[in-house]
Amino acid sequence: MVNTIAIYTPLLHGLLKLAGMKPQAVELEPGTTVHFWIPTKPTNKPVVVLLHGFGLNGILTWQFQILSLAREYAIYVPDFLFFGESITDKPNRSPAFQAECIAMSLRKLGVEKCSLVGLSYGGMVGFVMAAMYPDLVKSMVVSGSVLALTESITSTGLQRIGFSSWNEYLLPETVEGVKNMLEIASYKLPWMPSFVFRHILEVMFDNRKERNELLDTLITKDKDFTIAHFSQSQNIHLLWGENDRIFNLEVAQNLREQLEGKAPLHCIKKAGHLVPMERPCFYNSQLKKILATIYH
Repeated sequence: MVNTIAIYTPLLHGLLKLAGMKPQAVELEPGTTVHFWIPTKPTNKPVVVLLHGFGLNGILTWQFQILSLAREYAIYVPDFLFFGESITDKPNRSPAFQAECIAMSLRKLGVEKCSLVGLSYGGMVGFVMAAMYPDLVKSMVVSGSVLALTESITSTGLQRIGFSSWNEYLLPETVEGVKNMLEIASYKLPWMPSFVFRHILEVMFDNRKERNELLDTLITKDKDFTIAHFSQSQNIHLLWGENDRIFNLEVAQNLREQLEGKAPLHCIKKAGHLVPMERPCFYNSQLKKILATIYH
């Protein structure tokens, strides 16, 4: 049977091109290339950068948001290193290195100021990027994420979902593992035939060695965790699935406190960790309202 994801991806590429987007590879140096989808033509629209989570690449994660936002904003969608076509031969696996590569790529693409929208892993990289490049990052919208994946957050989160490590959960090796991953990340996963989960397993979990290293590097010792200062603190918003089991509303409230209580928390009912994909209409509506407060 032909892989359904492999069939769907070029169709999605065609839709994105109709929406005024094109693929662009940015070589930072020999051996390190970051792949993007960017506006086809130069524009003066405000720039919004969509940072994906650990499960899917950029366009599969944000397909509904790209198509909804592209009229009003210049949308940039990178793939993190070892996702999609982004790659490096450097040994660094830290969120700071991912943040540096995204920021350097945006500079090469001519972006001077942007808003970040980050889901889960993308939010963690986004926070690092905001702290490192305050002149580049104007604002942030964060969904299902934390400032840093500390040992205590890891312990509580894994206990809640019933896994021994993030690697075991996020890099499944069986069809059942893929199904469990999506069920936990969703409020209510719609029925899908088992071959869809098999097709996801076949095409979405390459670069396993490097992704395991990314996850190993992601965990921060509690004693080493410090809260960065964010010059964007007035323009950070939390947009959460009310039924997120991985980073629940208690995690969201703790994050809000770490951000000095300044970040508004917007909740979407009947949505889990994958809120942009589960309830795209509600998510897009809230996201547009947030961006309108920042740019209008």
